[in-house]
Amino acid sequence: MKEFFKKIGRVFVKGCIYTYCKIVYRVKIIGKENVPTDGAVLFCGNHRTYLDPPLIVATAGRHMRFMAKEELRKNPFFAILGVIFEGIYVKRDSKDIAPLKTALKTLKKGGCVGLFPEGTRNGFEKNEGTIKNGAAYMALKTGAQIVPIGIVGSAKPFTKNAIIYGKPLDLSEFANKKADKEEEEKVSRLLKEQILILSNTEI
Repeated sequence: MKEFFKKIGRVFVKGCIYTYCKIVYRVKIIGKENVPTDGAVLFCGNHRTYLDPPLIVATAGRHMRFMAKEELRKNPFFAILGVIFEGIYVKRDSKDIAPLKTALKTLKKGGCVGLFPEGTRNGFEKNEGTIKNGAAYMALKTGAQIVPIGIVGSAKPFTKNAIIYGKPLDLSEFANKKADKEEEEKVSRLLKEQILILSNTEI
């Protein structure tokens, strides 16, 4: 019964977020056909504002558990979203691997996980262009597909914004290979490249 009400809540909240983003931020959704309809998927995009996670959750067409920083639980709005969408919270600078285990378990069951490889808002600028290897590690460990996402626009009300879903990364060359650090770095570079291409698309 609890899960039933969560599903109802997800449908309602997704509808509200979608409508809000379409009206206030004039968000255009591009490439939705690139999202796999079943199987494990990692949704990985660039991170500009607090609007990004709800936007991905509301438009992807798949139920996903988003990985987010623990501090967001202090915000009532995001705390509620975390309960409804079963958020996976990560403590920064912590060695706790429980969130990673939860994400891997979700993917192994054929579920979806969303995260920002930048690690923080505007991380490409703050981290000198580097991204974290978490998504690459999880994809190689579980066989999950990675869908790169580009979120474009100023994120200001009544300006043009867009969310662009790219085609799943071709990771065939990494099949049946040991998921070591070198392989993770290769996948991360490929992911970063695609995110940058999508996030710099003219709309």
